[in-house]
Amino acid sequence: MLKEKVEKALNSQIKKEAYSSNLYLAMAVWAETSGLEGTAQWLYAQAEEETMHMLKFVHYINERGGKAIIPALDQPPAKWKDVFVLFEEVLKHEEYISESINELVAITVKEKDFSTNNWLQWFVTEQIEEE
Repeated sequence: MLKEKVEKALNSQIKKEAYSSNLYLAMAVWAETSGLEGTAQWLYAQAEEETMHMLKFVHYINERGGKAIIPALDQPPAKWKDVFVLFEEVLKHEEYISESINELVAITVKEKDFSTNNWLQWFVTEQIEEE
């Protein structure tokens, strides 16, 4: 059974992962309509991966006796100055997600939820790859 603080923090991460997917979709659309097909395809793949991450959180919360909350999302930007600015934003966003995952790990340690801490280690490793 998830502790309330852990469940709340995991649900907050669902929103961040869902926004990541939407952000990368918006970036993919911009790239595709700007003639950057290769960049667009990479961003579409990133969007799918972020959706998978979100679903991992949804399933984990539900399987551990909590209830996943599917949030409303802010609309991401729709255009970028150039592809270099876009990729700078991708890196900045992934650093933000890494920080968020690390905060989740810290919460699980404080709450002595070592099962969730262990489960989160996959995301810790994944964020190294993402950055």
